[in-house]
Amino acid sequence: MSQTVELPAKRQNRRHPLDWKRSVVEQTFEPGAAVARIARENNINANQVWAWRKLYAQGLLVEEAETQTMLPVVVDVQSDRKTAQAPDAPHTPAPAVAANGSIQLQHGNTSLRIEGVPDATILRLVLERILR
Repeated sequence: MSQTVELPAKRQNRRHPLDWKRSVVEQTFEPGAAVARIARENNINANQVWAWRKLYAQGLLVEEAETQTMLPVVVDVQSDRKTAQAPDAPHTPAPAVAANGSIQLQHGNTSLRIEGVPDATILRLVLERILR
């Protein structure tokens, strides 16, 4: 006696356009929105929406070309040095003072903090490497 067994169809990974993914994620930020409901309405798993939300929050749910155009930069300048000049003294340029600041770069999972005054050549090389 032979027995026929039907195997479930092989699940195919679907590729969704990034614009659509962002749209789905942005729907979850609306007041009163529920991730599970939005996932159901868009015929996708809620876990997938949560994963896309995480990528969205990290700034990684973007086209490849978009990731190379902008780099978030935070400049933190802390200087307590002040130059005072007597009112009658002739104008003379102030002496160069080393900056007392820092630059913090965040790109995906990479974080870079530069203190003081970096060498321009080295800074350019680091930025080029990060933007690749």
